[in-house]
Amino acid sequence: MKSLFQFLNEAQSQASMQAKKLNLKSDGHGGWLDTRGKFVATTEDGKLKFVDKKKAKAQDEPSAKPKAAQAEPEAKTKKPETQETGTKKAEAGEGDQTSGETTETLTVTFGRFNPPTVGHGKLLAAAQKAAQGEDLKIYPSRTQDAKKNPLDPDMKVSFMKKMFPDYAENIVNDDEMKSIFNVLTTADEQGYRNVNIIVGSDRQSEFENLATKYNDDLYNFEQIRVISAGVRDADAEGVEGMSASKMRKAVMDDDFKAFRSGTPKELDDGDTQALFDAVRAGMGIKKKKTEVAEMWEIAPKYDQRGLREQYVNGLIYRLGDIVESLHTGLVGTIIRRGTNHLICVTKEDYMFKSWIRDVMEYTEKKMERRMRVPGKPNTLEGTGGYTKNAMAATGTSSIKNFINKYKIKKS
Repeated sequence: MKSLFQFLNEAQSQASMQAKKLNLKSDGHGGWLDTRGKFVATTEDGKLKFVDKKKAKAQDEPSAKPKAAQAEPEAKTKKPETQETGTKKAEAGEGDQTSGETTETLTVTFGRFNPPTVGHGKLLAAAQKAAQGEDLKIYPSRTQDAKKNPLDPDMKVSFMKKMFPDYAENIVNDDEMKSIFNVLTTADEQGYRNVNIIVGSDRQSEFENLATKYNDDLYNFEQIRVISAGVRDADAEGVEGMSASKMRKAVMDDDFKAFRSGTPKELDDGDTQALFDAVRAGMGIKKKKTEVAEMWEIAPKYDQRGLREQYVNGLIYRLGDIVESLHTGLVGTIIRRGTNHLICVTKEDYMFKSWIRDVMEYTEKKMERRMRVPGKPNTLEGTGGYTKNAMAATGTSSIKNFINKYKIKKS
């Protein structure tokens, strides 16, 4: 028979696991807060019980905007027509619906931007066109490493705002947005009913499968559209063929001229040199001809033979290894190795598939200090600094290990 302690512990663990999947934080009293600190759920019978966001929103709106509330039933009856014409409107760039109130549809793009290039301007323009005057949010990924992600998030965002000033207010610098799942669950928490996800044509299928697979599980949207920003030819010159891989290769080759061709005119020569130097420093290149990694590690698209040799010989991406998707930010354990792809499972038991060129080995970051930088607390879960920050926030002076010191040792 289970003890009361075991029963309570199992119930608490079940609720905690649900909350962790949704990126919720405990308030210490059986309640759960979203990433914005809003109370969204309670623990009942060992499971999460959510506050009805849409009902709460509907109660707030009538007092301020009774006409909008009356118009809602009519909008719902026309929903099938809206779905059929939505794509056409996005392509035509019509329907500017800008207003001061929260819109029903959120348009997002999630990417590495490491480093940001002139080609990303095409992606952001496509996102703005699809938004049609409604809310648009641009989420740069949070990963940093010397091979494929040389810029840290804060520096990356800073350069992005200089390169794309028209979208500066739409670029979101949030430590909690580590994967596309974090982005979608947050959008759901904020009350959006529909979401558009703007991606490159080579990533459209991956995002469609992943985003729709977990709708009504991790989040609940009436409509999810994954829209291609257009086909990119890696061999083309100029904007059409520009990529972050080419930019990193230019830094590796110490070719500033090639690097400069990948930045927009909004970035002057001085800032472009600063970006070049930042990428070089992030890649660990101290001298002009010092190679810190093989080409297949830094820009796998330009050395697929080298990447495949490493993979076929079992030197990389072995069963049980932990990898991170460069597109979605998901981190998972490899459970199956295909000819040129991997099947992985996250610690929350969510499965995803990725090409070997689109993943990287996951390295857990360590940070023992309470503050990442002055004024910004350490929110990196699993680190000593995160624990110290949580203890300070809750007034905890020490953590005791519950070990039975009086247990009789067997001889």
